[in-house]
Amino acid sequence: MILTIDGPAGAGKSTVARALAKRLGFQYLDTGAMYRAVALAGWRRGVDWRRPDELVQVASGLHLELIDDRVLLDGEDVSRAIRTPEATAITRYAADDPAIRARLVALQRVMAQRRNVVTEGRDQGTVAFPEAECKFFLTASPEERARRRLGDLRRQGETATVEEVLESQRQRDDRDAARPVGPLAKAPDAIEVSTDGMTIDEVVDRLVELARRRVELPPKTEP
Repeated sequence: MILTIDGPAGAGKSTVARALAKRLGFQYLDTGAMYRAVALAGWRRGVDWRRPDELVQVASGLHLELIDDRVLLDGEDVSRAIRTPEATAITRYAADDPAIRARLVALQRVMAQRRNVVTEGRDQGTVAFPEAECKFFLTASPEERARRRLGDLRRQGETATVEEVLESQRQRDDRDAARPVGPLAKAPDAIEVSTDGMTIDEVVDRLVELARRRVELPPKTEP
């Protein structure tokens, strides 16, 4: 069974998806981490961002693994490295490239084969898994999303103002919506859930309740 969670940055997708997968005993598939890892590999190899073919070539030779909460790039754990502001700033070069998206969507489908999976990203319910049994679209107000992002940055030792985070967030939303392949969009059959003012446990409780109304969840097994 596949449960998809899509939505804009800062809506709580990653944290909620990870907690929901643990609650249900499903595998957790962090697709955004895959694009971040490709961009990180390109940066490390000095690709010219003005030449998309260079990054596509790098992506074609990478070995990506998602194991529990770890992201392995050619066997190296890059879970922290892909979350830095620098990595975030260049991820769009991987996420906006049609060839890279096609390659990673195919890999995502392989990873989800014959498994119970909670997968999150921007296009999981629309492109990667249009036939998923249950789809969610998480939202939150711009102010709430910025507050969460600012908290993440400060925990990483970074400094930023609310205004800077809001502007960066606005630019990212615009890019995600305008992306020619796999743009951020709510699937017609997705259930929209606003996470404003809710704790992670409250959001997970809500998603479990909604999922049970739509599908028969399998018995919990160890992920």
